[in-house]
Amino acid sequence: MPTERVREHAGPGATTVAAHRRRLRADRARQLADLLRHQVLTGGFPDGTLPHEAALGTDYRASRNTVRQALDLLRAEGLVERLPGVGTVVVAQKYPHGLDRLMGLAETLREHGQVTNEVRTVGPVAAPTPVADRLRIAPGADVLYIERLRRLDGLPLSLDLTYIPLDLGSALLGADLENTDVFRLLEAIAGQPLGHAEITLEAVNSDAHSAAVLQAPRGAALLMLERLTHLADGRPVDLEFIRFRGDRITMSGQLRRAL
Repeated sequence: MPTERVREHAGPGATTVAAHRRRLRADRARQLADLLRHQVLTGGFPDGTLPHEAALGTDYRASRNTVRQALDLLRAEGLVERLPGVGTVVVAQKYPHGLDRLMGLAETLREHGQVTNEVRTVGPVAAPTPVADRLRIAPGADVLYIERLRRLDGLPLSLDLTYIPLDLGSALLGADLENTDVFRLLEAIAGQPLGHAEITLEAVNSDAHSAAVLQAPRGAALLMLERLTHLADGRPVDLEFIRFRGDRITMSGQLRRAL
């Protein structure tokens, strides 16, 4: 009986200790995955192959189990894969999208390939009240609505929904929207440069339509960039809702602390 009582009291405690160790290992694996992800995305493994698990463990002072869990996290993200006889290799690339300059997608990614646009919808629509408010036009006034699938070297990258006041947008109806960024066209039409934009970035789940268009799993996480762009004189002229495939894009920028 005394032995049984000891086991009764030791059992829950041992379970708690084991759970704590598993949590710590998972925490360390996540921390290591963050460090390795940065290396993967910034070309830290030029030959496309990660060091052996033992070498990673030595370099990052991590156990072999922790290294394996970290690599499993990166594999689940589609960034690496394990090949028999080769090791862990980089199998996907994320393209950088800067957040500290106001640029169109083709301008942003020009060093990484050719951006093309599949114009899925274009034409005047009555502006929903939230759109009219943001563009400072009368509720129900017509705006030009554009839906485009953006590809980088043929790879689906983003689904863009754009609203433009019709006094500017009507000139875009005959423009080459398949090969030209809307930003460049707006500047030419308005006769002045764009000035600034207000942006919001958040994660959203893909709906059936966006998943099908972007060739992504339904319900997969997408990066949603909402951007309201103004001309140099302050007039808002371009309201966009851009859904990026989160496995193909990374957002970056430089922030300065105000004194």
